[in-house]
Amino acid sequence: MASFAISSLNCSLKPNQACLKTSSLSIKGISFPSLRLNQATRRFSINCAAKPETVDKVCEIVKKQLALPGDSVVNGESKFTALGADSLDTVEIVMGLEEAFGITVEEENAQTIATVQDAADLIEELVAKK
Repeated sequence: MASFAISSLNCSLKPNQACLKTSSLSIKGISFPSLRLNQATRRFSINCAAKPETVDKVCEIVKKQLALPGDSVVNGESKFTALGADSLDTVEIVMGLEEAFGITVEEENAQTIATVQDAADLIEELVAKK
């Protein structure tokens, strides 16, 4: 028997358009950060986490911005606050990410970033929209 849990669910319906999105879906311990109903085909699809290369690049930028030692462990689950970042550090991290990836992060999106994975997922979403 399959089981799953959804931690939050957002749904908006407009004429000729549907969007279903969740910030976290967990099936047998595997997390999927994005769940969407494809607007064009109305098919259900799960978009998995950001590419490992994107996460690695974000990790390096975070290490550099926070001046962390080379042996510091930073991965997708790393929270900026746990790494010692304050609000100014987080702004500087976002600015570094914008420069490195050639994107612009709106303030409302920047405020939702708490982990390296959050940042990597947002980056891939913004790059895909370019």
